[in-house]
Amino acid sequence: MSDQSFDVIVIGGGPGGYIAAIRAAQLGMTVACVEKRGALGGTCLNVGCIPSKALLHSSHLFEQTKAGLANQGVKVSGVELDLATMLVRKDKVVTDLTKGVEFLFKKHKITWLKGAGRLAGNGKVEVKSDGKNDTYTAKNIIIATGSESTPLPGIAIDEQKIVTSTGALALPKVPGHLVVIGAGFIGLEMGSVWRRLGAKVTVIEFLDRILPTMDGEVGREMQKILTKQGLAFRLGTKVTGAKASANGVELTVEPAKGGAAEKLSADVVLVSVGRLPNTEGLGAKEAGIKLDNRGRIEVDGSFRTSVPGIYAIGDVIAGPMLAHKAMDEGEIVAEIIAGQSGHMNYDTVPGIVYTHPEAASVGKTEEELKAAGVNYRAGKFPMSVNSRSRCTGDLEGFVKILADAKTDRVLGVHIIGAQAGTMIAELVLAMEFGASAEDVARTCHGHPTESEAVKEAALAVAGRTLHL
Repeated sequence: MSDQSFDVIVIGGGPGGYIAAIRAAQLGMTVACVEKRGALGGTCLNVGCIPSKALLHSSHLFEQTKAGLANQGVKVSGVELDLATMLVRKDKVVTDLTKGVEFLFKKHKITWLKGAGRLAGNGKVEVKSDGKNDTYTAKNIIIATGSESTPLPGIAIDEQKIVTSTGALALPKVPGHLVVIGAGFIGLEMGSVWRRLGAKVTVIEFLDRILPTMDGEVGREMQKILTKQGLAFRLGTKVTGAKASANGVELTVEPAKGGAAEKLSADVVLVSVGRLPNTEGLGAKEAGIKLDNRGRIEVDGSFRTSVPGIYAIGDVIAGPMLAHKAMDEGEIVAEIIAGQSGHMNYDTVPGIVYTHPEAASVGKTEEELKAAGVNYRAGKFPMSVNSRSRCTGDLEGFVKILADAKTDRVLGVHIIGAQAGTMIAELVLAMEFGASAEDVARTCHGHPTESEAVKEAALAVAGRTLHL
């Protein structure tokens, strides 16, 4: 039994948790962070955002070198895949960044409590590790335990042949046929990685469109682009079973709206149908914390739970399950605990798909604006006309800006392009400051850059593009 006490104990060392810990320490509080994984950084740094982007980059370079440089005047022959080295590089990227977080903990004198954390009531947190139970006291507790992959009924995950994104990041060889269940961000990214490396990839989606949370036009255009790249899509289809054997996996699929079942064979199946809040074993219910009907912790506008002194952020509460959303919440909740003010604007949380080209969105989609009866104007500009895109050869995609028809205030932005994930930041900032489309259009953009397409799309809202 430990009698050590802190001003703040954070349960979970992922993006939201470690940022909350660092910010609280910066504000002069004594801080501990409970993390059961062998490294800090949570799912994102260890088996999520970071390793997937490392593989996306490496696989893009491989494909580009093998087939995409000849028309640039660069002749390459004998290109071979060294998957083992690629995976080692991915692991080193992860290790470097998780060690970086560990360094930041030491710099800010944050105590890393290694083990699984559980709420023990009365401001206490129990930490279990290697058969030992230690109890610590805190004036404030922040729950930041993240999320885990959503299972599919009747499909047993073995992380060998039937995998989550964790297993898909470490396949020892390129599968002959990879079936991806779910056409969301993760499914399309991991499908792209293995398709580039030589796998046949089939994406199965229950709904009748890919990227269902993004603007409909983005989803349709991305499907065309990814199909051209070699991904096959089966939309409006549900998987009712998957059985692994020494020879691979046999799936049973049928139309989502009903119809005859059929069999489909694969070497590896990736289950990527969303994520669930990670509250198992946390003791939240026992502590009196209210959960919603999806198992998420209910909080108020200041991230307070129903129990005084206990806060929650990130994937365990409502909102998009994105690392950058959790990081912002972590910073804000530490400031609130310190007596400062802060709020989170969920209308300006960008979503990014790191395929090639990338897709990025912020704010309202056209479908949402129509459903709400909002009168809006859309301005759109194709990347194929952008001068920098012409230089690089990345001609696919567009920038679309949606603005209020009366006030011209930017309501939503949707981009497909090689640099969409970076380009969207300008529009996030514009929306945070309540900018109009004209404000964006009258902002000087460097030439030649992909971001000039943003300026042109803003001009298009008023029907006055200069290069189209």
